[in-house]
Amino acid sequence: MTKIDIISGFLGAGKTTFIKKLLEEAIAGEKVVLIENEFGEIGIDGGFLKDSGIEIREMNSGCICCSLVGDFGRSLAEVLEKYSPDRVIIEPSGVGKLSDVMKAVCDVAGEIDVALNGSITVVDAQKCKMYMKNFGEFFNNQIESAGMIVLSRTDVANADKVAEAVEMIREKNPKAVIVTTPIASLTGAQLLDIIERPMDDMAADLLEEVKHHHHDEDEECCCGHDHHHHHHHGHDADEVFTSWGLETSRTISREKLDAVLEDLAHSDKYGQVLRAKGMLPDVDGTWYYFDLVPEEVEIRTGSPIYTGKVCVIGSNLKEDELKEVFGK
Repeated sequence: MTKIDIISGFLGAGKTTFIKKLLEEAIAGEKVVLIENEFGEIGIDGGFLKDSGIEIREMNSGCICCSLVGDFGRSLAEVLEKYSPDRVIIEPSGVGKLSDVMKAVCDVAGEIDVALNGSITVVDAQKCKMYMKNFGEFFNNQIESAGMIVLSRTDVANADKVAEAVEMIREKNPKAVIVTTPIASLTGAQLLDIIERPMDDMAADLLEEVKHHHHDEDEECCCGHDHHHHHHHGHDADEVFTSWGLETSRTISREKLDAVLEDLAHSDKYGQVLRAKGMLPDVDGTWYYFDLVPEEVEIRTGSPIYTGKVCVIGSNLKEDELKEVFGK
């Protein structure tokens, strides 16, 4: 079965850079067809397959570039028959509706051996607010329909503007993965991994650890806090403990991170914390990975991930304070 990825972007958002990174670093070994432009348009020079409605040109690494015209299903089927690609990347024009392209793929999926693999929208972090205001219908459709939203130019945009863009995007699409780390700092393999599989649920993983640790009502609590409520018979950990999570584009200094984690591990300043984990970037591009249980903190440096993440498990968590300290 051929995988189909739709990668949209609004007026020079940086989708070409994103596609290039995928082609060169992640799927160089695959046979790929890249379909450019909105259906019905012809905008690529090259040889023309007679009566096929497809304009084709050869590209490097086994990649074929084409524009479909006329009937989408027939044209796509002809491309698949001629080239037998592993993957098709569709790059709609900037004013195309992502939902329309997704529907077109789903409509033909029952007739030909293809599956919609990913729907990605690349958004210029500096222009998100302006585009949302001025081009609402088309721009918002790309955001609302995407499974993954890549913020471009986060390395040059003001931090407040990036955070504002993330907030506005979240209001339109609460479920999509939002990538705020500069594209250049991520590998093509990392980006493909986000597209191809659901993201890990850090909160669920940590809660599972807490469940295993607090499974017996007679078990002593090792964390030094008075968690008398977790000994209630018949209560699962997810009933008495809560999880709080945050994805953030904000940077944090090592000094500030040390201070915050010290409070989380050794006091009740942010509530009664049993477990915390996260990955956050410093302003210089260093990424800190931290892991915390009461009275014990581990911090190490690691590779960039798609955006900063924090998760805290405990009881009586002061969520507003946690959001203030990690989100600012």
